[in-house]
Amino acid sequence: MERLLQFTPEHNMFREVFGKFLDKEVVPYYEQWEQDAIVPREIWEKFGDYGFLCMDVDEEYGGAGVDYLYSIIEIEEIGARGLQGVYIRCHNNIVAPYLTTYANEEQKQRWLPGCCSGEKILAIAMTEPGAGSDLAAMRTKAIRQGNHYVINGSKTFISNGINADIIVLAVKTDPDAKPPHKGISLIVVERGTPGFERGKQIRKIGMHAQDTAELFFEDCKVPVENLLGEEGRGFKYLMAKLQQERLSSSLDALVKAKRSVELTKQYVKEREAFGKTLSQFQNTQHVLAKCATEVQLAEAFLDQLTLQHLAHKDVTMETSMAKYWVCEMASRVADSCLQLFGGYGYCKEYAIARQFVDSRLNRLFAGTSEIMLNIISKQMGL
Repeated sequence: MERLLQFTPEHNMFREVFGKFLDKEVVPYYEQWEQDAIVPREIWEKFGDYGFLCMDVDEEYGGAGVDYLYSIIEIEEIGARGLQGVYIRCHNNIVAPYLTTYANEEQKQRWLPGCCSGEKILAIAMTEPGAGSDLAAMRTKAIRQGNHYVINGSKTFISNGINADIIVLAVKTDPDAKPPHKGISLIVVERGTPGFERGKQIRKIGMHAQDTAELFFEDCKVPVENLLGEEGRGFKYLMAKLQQERLSSSLDALVKAKRSVELTKQYVKEREAFGKTLSQFQNTQHVLAKCATEVQLAEAFLDQLTLQHLAHKDVTMETSMAKYWVCEMASRVADSCLQLFGGYGYCKEYAIARQFVDSRLNRLFAGTSEIMLNIISKQMGL
């Protein structure tokens, strides 16, 4: 079926160039990065050299000033090769928009060029050990003292946490605010700031190459010039940007589901049992037909949703629906596909095993499936 998204010849040319870059600079080394549980900083600079980072940032700050479809192409090409641990999606689509939208001119000049070149890696820190999706319950505080904020607290499950140089940190600047979310602000903490330390890398069951860490702040002094936007408006900023984050997560999940189906189609056409290939069994055909149908439905919905997002429509409920359903679907499809591999599907040497564990994460980050259902219910007036 023809896609609703209309990719221009320039988009298609970019897809080809980006794919060749991945095949040359990432694919041959990715298995080692998975074993090392981190992507080397050098590859970030190579992405930057080719102009593949923060592509929607204006040219005056080092970006290309292009549309969001280029970011979608990057998500699709990375996912098609099973390279999700190369988490430029967080850098490009999740964190950079906070800087382009809420940073003042001096801050943009100071931070964005390094983000575009790959010299500076971005992360956002919201989640705390005692406050996951309940952002209003965060306890990390930033108390102003003269020309500095003094920050105390900790964050966990921070993507790009080891490599990050610039961290958009959600804090309570007014711990006594009522309601609590009105006391939240966003402050940028930079690598090397006294009082800022990283814990050891968190070992996950999947997406091993993508570094995840705890962050600790003990009397961490940050200049007031690093306040992002206005004090006390951090919660509003977070809510505004979660729409694109959840859309991005849904697109990532869709690509994982597509790859699960493609890997399995190839396998069942080659694997024989009882004198014929697995693809000749009706059960195999029905399982993959169901998976392919769900993938097609998800793509049509996400293409339409992307068009609405590009038109700056408020699709909070719809992106929450996508985040819930597409991510659940991708995990379900990966499980069904793995089953067709039999015992081989449980072996790391088969790519479907990685698809299975990597797809499971999508149901958790950017808001769990349960939180998405809460948001949808609220938007329905329930």
